[in-house]
Amino acid sequence: MSQGRYGPPLLPPRPATDLEQDFWDHCSRRQLFFQRCDECERWRHPPRHMCAGCGSLAWSWIESGGRGRVYSWSLTHRPPHPSLAEAVPYASVIVELGEGIRLLSVVRDVAPEDLRLDLPVRVDFEEVKEGVVLPVFLASDAAEP
Repeated sequence: MSQGRYGPPLLPPRPATDLEQDFWDHCSRRQLFFQRCDECERWRHPPRHMCAGCGSLAWSWIESGGRGRVYSWSLTHRPPHPSLAEAVPYASVIVELGEGIRLLSVVRDVAPEDLRLDLPVRVDFEEVKEGVVLPVFLASDAAEP
């Protein structure tokens, strides 16, 4: 496994709803929280008012275990913007967390050519500007499927 930081510089998120702001507020405290339906206990992301499984409007924010596995990734070899020219190649990674949620992020300590399906990862957090913290992932020895 290669050492170092991999992936593009991350840009601050721009929440579109109050529910999204709640997600980012948890991240700013370096906590990974997701919504879970109070009726059927289905986890969901992105945040929304109604459960897609049972239609319930009752839900709670619950902390994630922060462990998962690489579900998929896409390599970028040509920068989509000149400011990313020095970051390529980089991998945008979909992590499937133990709760079943899939989250788009980066794995910071694994070179793109060393990524593999089911690579165990754990959440970490990266401050991209003052007060704005994003979830990123690091390789882990053990993770939930």
